[in-house]
Amino acid sequence: FVYPSLFHQKSCHMDKKSNKLADSVEYAEGHSFLCAVFEVPNEGLSAIISDGSQTGNWIPSQAFLEREEEFEIVMVPYEEVESVDDIGPSDDIAAVVSEKGTITDGSEGVDYDRDGDNDEDGNGDETIPSIKTSSKSGIICRRSTDEAYLSQWGKDHFQKQYLDYGVKTIWGWDENSGLRPCPVYLRHCVLASWNSDNVGCEWSSVDDENGGMCYDSFLDDTFLVDRKTTVREYLKRFPEIMTLEPPEELKERYGG
Repeated sequence: FVYPSLFHQKSCHMDKKSNKLADSVEYAEGHSFLCAVFEVPNEGLSAIISDGSQTGNWIPSQAFLEREEEFEIVMVPYEEVESVDDIGPSDDIAAVVSEKGTITDGSEGVDYDRDGDNDEDGNGDETIPSIKTSSKSGIICRRSTDEAYLSQWGKDHFQKQYLDYGVKTIWGWDENSGLRPCPVYLRHCVLASWNSDNVGCEWSSVDDENGGMCYDSFLDDTFLVDRKTTVREYLKRFPEIMTLEPPEELKERYGG
């Protein structure tokens, strides 16, 4: 959880000074996480630089860039889970595992969405047992830099989207900033990861230790801005986060 994701423009964080961060993915040597992949039509998402034989390099379309303006949108490798022994209550684990320190996602023609709201997320270091995988490649929205944002969109756009709200940086929050996740958004991500393993079963703190592989990966492989505190540890300190409801206008988007 390292960037504000325009939450300052929405009424979904409780403390404007500190509780405003969303999660994203970034490269971390030796780390991985489990997530869902989605096969979606390429139309509108990509623009192919063709060499005349339809084998050109994939690049994101302008519409895709605008939708995910804070991020670096890249094609990356991932490993698809084919079978897992005793991983949890769900038989349908549509998930991926990154390899060799590459934070990854998707397959060709696939869009990444770890939190279930058609946006972005994770980090991690857990070794997952008894998994058979196959390697593919796909699209992920990855952490970028303020410099890249300014180069792509210009100072006026940055002013309108961030500076006018008192937010001076997108990706420049350091480990000692003390900033914390937007609580309503964090709850949404937790519920989305729970639902990937427990379709039709409502989240309960009583069942927290048996949430399934995707759920456990999100809690244990996702960190706060300090790069030390896991989401699981943070929720143990602040369990009231899971009782929060999003504002009425955001209930569908941030409802898990």
